[in-house]
Amino acid sequence: MYRLTEKEGIIVKVLGIETSCDETGIALYDSENGLLGHRLYSQIAVHSEYGGVVPELASRDHVRKTLPLIKEVLADTELTTADIDAVAYTSGPGLVGALMVGACIGRSLAYGWGVPAIGVHHMEGHLLAPMLEDNPPEFPFVALLVSGGHTQLVQVDAIGEYTLLGESLDDAAGEAFDKAAKMLDLDYPGGPQIAKLAESGRVDRFKFPRPMVDRPGLDFSFSGLKTFTLNTVARHALENGLPDDQTCADIACAFQEAVVDTLTIKCRRALQQTGFKTLVIAGGVSANTCLRERLEKALAKIGAEVFYARHEFCTDNGAMIAYAGAQRLVAGASADLSLTVQPRWPLDTLPALNEHKAPLAD
Repeated sequence: MYRLTEKEGIIVKVLGIETSCDETGIALYDSENGLLGHRLYSQIAVHSEYGGVVPELASRDHVRKTLPLIKEVLADTELTTADIDAVAYTSGPGLVGALMVGACIGRSLAYGWGVPAIGVHHMEGHLLAPMLEDNPPEFPFVALLVSGGHTQLVQVDAIGEYTLLGESLDDAAGEAFDKAAKMLDLDYPGGPQIAKLAESGRVDRFKFPRPMVDRPGLDFSFSGLKTFTLNTVARHALENGLPDDQTCADIACAFQEAVVDTLTIKCRRALQQTGFKTLVIAGGVSANTCLRERLEKALAKIGAEVFYARHEFCTDNGAMIAYAGAQRLVAGASADLSLTVQPRWPLDTLPALNEHKAPLAD
């Protein structure tokens, strides 16, 4: 298929398409001038009445929203399709139907425009999102990828050079937030709702367990914490099945404290194990203010620093896909015409940038 022309200091404008779950993200990234524009449509209103993402509804909404959002981004940036040098789309991990929408649109547009295209790993996009900031982290670093579907600690030596240090053995942290919120009859998504309710909670009323911090290693487990939360809610429930308002806030506070402490302890342990002084947190849960503040204080004590993306780029977005795709496209990566998505895709199976073949002329 098409490849970018080989030349020194290649400059490309990449269209990024993100459709892995319940948010449609579109962005244009310029390898010289940075992010040119982006749009995001969230499906929260579509899924909230079900208390979680309905895959079929997610796919249908991506079909409706992707092309209109692309047109909006082009209008915002005053560019045309002729200005786009490549297309990057999320090809996994995620919901297979949602991934297929973005992949079909991305590959079709690239073919019609005569430009290269590449499928991007969703979590690599999250991992590299802080690179879009004015003060990006430098390699190497430890990354905490924490979202509704993933909780992983990764050693990052360079783009594509990833070593998995630890991961959740059951629920991801974001998933645990959603389930705890449902126990307290809070709206979906649960993370922001728990965080808001926790602000009025008393931190010293309940003491929830910090799972797996008393044993060596960097793996996580949140299923026991989820059960502990359920039992606490049941123990204080009134006739309506819920505790009183203050007790709900206290439970939310205790739950958040337990998750934040667990993540902080494991991150500090990962930095000490690798000898690195830089931590990157990425994914939807990285927007949690309590987590950011706790990590900054804890890491300052060991002379380490934490980096993260701005709030709008913590959740799924097209900017991170456009950026990650640009790095690989410039290094020579390109997909053939076959259409492949990977709902499950281990991050440490990705090739390093220097493993891509040299870019060829069209």
